[in-house]
Amino acid sequence: MMKKRAELHSHLGSSVDPVIMWTIAHQQGIKLPSKDYWDFEEMITMSADERNTSLEEMDRKYFEWTERIQSSPEALEVSVHSVIGGGYRKCNIVLQELRFNPMRRNRSGERDLDHIISASLRGMDRALLEYPQVKAGILLSMDRRFSIEQNEIILDKAIRYAKDGVVGIDIAGPHVKDFSMEAHAPLFARARDRGLGVTIHTGEEGSVDEMRYVVTTIKPNRIGHGILAAQDPSLLELVRDAGITLEICPTSNLKNSIIKSVDELRSTLRAFVDSGVKFTINTDGPEMYQSNLADEEAFLLKENILTQEEIDRATAWAFDATFIAGR
Repeated sequence: MMKKRAELHSHLGSSVDPVIMWTIAHQQGIKLPSKDYWDFEEMITMSADERNTSLEEMDRKYFEWTERIQSSPEALEVSVHSVIGGGYRKCNIVLQELRFNPMRRNRSGERDLDHIISASLRGMDRALLEYPQVKAGILLSMDRRFSIEQNEIILDKAIRYAKDGVVGIDIAGPHVKDFSMEAHAPLFARARDRGLGVTIHTGEEGSVDEMRYVVTTIKPNRIGHGILAAQDPSLLELVRDAGITLEICPTSNLKNSIIKSVDELRSTLRAFVDSGVKFTINTDGPEMYQSNLADEEAFLLKENILTQEEIDRATAWAFDATFIAGR
């Protein structure tokens, strides 16, 4: 029987089967660049040899379309339902945390955020009724490109819907010059005080100093990616001693040119293993990157990056690090 798996880092915008996205787009009357399904699939997924030059390019080329298509309550419900059910059927994912930014799904204020979030929770509840073996939760993502006032609204919504299945808060998006992690620190403190899990995209690109600040001052439960820490032994010690778990996304990091080669990926993960830093294995979005958790594990084994024992340990760390109560 397939091993039980947990995925803690998957974005809704990169996780929905293109066939389902195609149907949603047509149901909503969204004008697409092509009327040929195969052109559409190519537009929202990455081929084996395709690479982005940066996270900004990835966001502009792919998320611009997927988030637009998902920008309705109906689309959110169908999308979340499909990801949770599909993850269980394909990879035996029995614990699924799925994240998205509701404000990037409300068509610049045209749609109501409460309807968007409630619909995602309905989709999750439907999936859990169909697959009682699975536990799931929603993370709401803030954005580096948003004002602190906008991000505070997202936090307010996460707190409001915590009792209904929103289990944590995140901040994501490409790096921008005027973003201040320090200014957002009180938001994360408030999230923690209200019982939400805290994870932060940092150490994927940009500055090691930002990640150091996050680790020493904000002290999140987990960090999204965090691969830059492999370049700084003192930071690795801080991460380890703080008990922070890193959410590693191997294929995504390669396809977005964050990590330049398999050799660099190997040295990065070996640095985490050697320093005793806890990490989990994730896809970042299985459909966009044409991967899944089983594929990620097979790749890490094939390239002699991790042993089976180390992969199984990372899986156990994922179950330990989840924000979902009663796992």
